Amino acid sequence: MTASTTPNSKLVICVNNAGYEASLERRKLYSVLTDSEAKKHKLVRVIDESGEDYLYPESFFVSITLPPATRQAVLAMA
Repeated sequence: MTASTTPNSKLVICVNNAGYEASLERRKLYSVLTDSEAKKHKLVRVIDESGEDYLYPESFFVSITLPPATRQAVLAMA
C-alpha cells in the first residue's frame, strides 16, 4: 500500500488549479501527505496527476469526509 492509499490518507477536492493546469484538475479528489513544515507556509503536499507528491497552496483544496465504504472504494482506485 502506497502513502497515497493508506487508510488514514486525508482526501481533498481541488477547487482551483490556476498556474497548475497540467498537474491538477478542478473538482478531482486528491490524497494528501502529512507535511507539518509545508502547513506552516500554508501549503499542502498532494499526490498530483503525475503520481508524485508536490506542494500546492492549501487554498486550492477543500478537505472532505466520505462515508467509510465510499472512502475505501476511492482509496482502492488510487
